[in-house]
Amino acid sequence: MSGAATLPGALALLRDDPGRTAILLDVDGTLAPIVRHAADATVPEATRGLLIQAARRFAVVACITGRRAGEARRIVSIGSLAYVGNHGGELLLPGAERPERDPAAADWERRVQDFARAVATPELERLRVRVEDKETIVAFHWRGAPDEPGAQAAAEALAARAQAEGLGVHWGRKVLEVRPPVRLHKGMGVHALLERADVDHALYAGDDATDLDAFRALTELAAAGRLRTAVRVGIRSDEGPPEIVTEADVVVDGPEGMRQLLGALVDTG
Repeated sequence: MSGAATLPGALALLRDDPGRTAILLDVDGTLAPIVRHAADATVPEATRGLLIQAARRFAVVACITGRRAGEARRIVSIGSLAYVGNHGGELLLPGAERPERDPAAADWERRVQDFARAVATPELERLRVRVEDKETIVAFHWRGAPDEPGAQAAAEALAARAQAEGLGVHWGRKVLEVRPPVRLHKGMGVHALLERADVDHALYAGDDATDLDAFRALTELAAAGRLRTAVRVGIRSDEGPPEIVTEADVVVDGPEGMRQLLGALVDTG
């Protein structure tokens, strides 16, 4: 943590200088509880109310997610936030109808889509592996499948095939993503947002391995003098990687802990 010796001190800096503060948040597992089917995720109304307050108060409030930016906006259901989707591959600014897309990733969309069509076999359907089309990324989910070990083994075979065909792969919590073999991560989204914003302080909160790149982006920006205060919030969970705890400045328990932290941020009393 930079700029303050304790979490209360850092939160005070953010609260006291809201016009120069960015609040950056993962969605699934951070704002929205993890659910069996990703399409069923929702942000609790109490959390949404705090996000609305935060958007009115702070210079930047954004969600940075592995989902498509438009899908994240639908789940969070607040148009005044910015949304970074596809792990930094899309940027949907407040009020914009369409996201800006990373051209290097977009150039691979046809090959990723061709791969997804080629592996959509009856066996994959039998194992209840669900396919999520994110245009330049295709995700294969098996949370809640009747035979999770069998579904995971099928995903491992898909990953080997994707890599053999020159595509990139990324593993998440019971999900495999097949993606372009280009630099693509949430740290890119942090840089893209903060390059456009005149802020001195930033907080990022996340729960999964993909969020570690966002943590490191804040660290880099603070080391370069671009930020005076950088606060990395780890969301503790049974499935999260241990680095989320060890690399965080502060750890909270699940989306409920994040809601309480948001409440502390918007509390002006």
